[in-house]
Amino acid sequence: MVATTTLVTLLVAALASLFMAWAIGAGSSGSTPFAPAVGANAIGVMRAGFVVGILGLAGAVLQGANVTEAVGRELIRGVTLSPTAAIVGLLTAAILVAVGVFTGYPIATAFTVTGAVVGVGLALGGDPAWAKYREIVALWVAVPFVGGGIAYATARLLRAEGVPERVAVPLLAGVVGLVLANVEFVVLGPAGGSASLAAALAGSLPGGSLATAATSLLIAGVAALALYREMVRDEARGQRRFLLVMGGLVAFSAGGSQVGLALGPLLPLLEDLPFAVPLASLLLAGGVGLLVGSWTGAPRMIKALAQDYSSLGPRRSIAALIPSFAIAQTAVFLGVPVSFNEIIVSAIVGSGYAAGGAGVSGRKMAYTVLAWVGSLALAGAVSYGAFLAWAAL
Repeated sequence: MVATTTLVTLLVAALASLFMAWAIGAGSSGSTPFAPAVGANAIGVMRAGFVVGILGLAGAVLQGANVTEAVGRELIRGVTLSPTAAIVGLLTAAILVAVGVFTGYPIATAFTVTGAVVGVGLALGGDPAWAKYREIVALWVAVPFVGGGIAYATARLLRAEGVPERVAVPLLAGVVGLVLANVEFVVLGPAGGSASLAAALAGSLPGGSLATAATSLLIAGVAALALYREMVRDEARGQRRFLLVMGGLVAFSAGGSQVGLALGPLLPLLEDLPFAVPLASLLLAGGVGLLVGSWTGAPRMIKALAQDYSSLGPRRSIAALIPSFAIAQTAVFLGVPVSFNEIIVSAIVGSGYAAGGAGVSGRKMAYTVLAWVGSLALAGAVSYGAFLAWAAL
């Protein structure tokens, strides 16, 4: 029978994890996906917070396993996080993210959680996981350039006088459909695995990978044709609907990526229990935490991102969300913790500069970058010191 003290410690760690999930839902995963849509007046702030919570919950359950495993088992070598270490790391990260939520500055959640977990892991005597760090840092460094660059190019395409919007926007929808067709979901794969929509639909067809590729192109074509018909009837309405769909896809991706930041540190603790805790149940609990955070705290950050970073119209908003969706799904596939604040803010700035930098606040961006870098270093230092102080008592 598990000792009472162990159960109490596990309960405290679980509460810290739920607090972290709330903070993430109120901050990055709850605010960033629909910020461009709110900035373009395609949806209201409160409705955006409600919708993003539901979609984030779905993403957490269906796509949250990869990042959860990475945060829980791959950030430190040679030691397993203890219950106390998990509590210290989670509380440190959650408090920093919550401070960002209430001050209006988007603290990069992935930076904060990664720093906190590495900090307590080193305090435990663990070794740095240099290979994983290189993979993570490479993605973090690439995000502003890739996301901002694609957003800039897409916004320029949509603003080009020689390219009709009723053609350009459906083509972009086709690209999004192609990406979506190859996103993997646990419900489509075998037990313990996952599969893409294209692979699932082509599974009974001859041709293997060729049939999967053809199915992907078919899904892309259907998406492009559906939006083209909508654009022919009413261009403005077609743009708004596409923008809302993109916000939904990004919200779903945010749930799949961000839930792992809250749940990852709990995984080593569950190994010592005399009974198994299904990962699906853990993901559901974390998704509910994201949902509550989105409903209660996200509107403030949605307003900050939508109004403070750039004056967005529908075209620039679409340009910002397309690379955000693609980068988010890449991170989920690789199992790399990534900051949705970094993804969205970079894309918003890139699309804003396509119009000559209109509405982009350089001062706000400078403070945000400092907050990103500072959150990584501060979380690592505080969690390291706090764990050593606790161990010395």
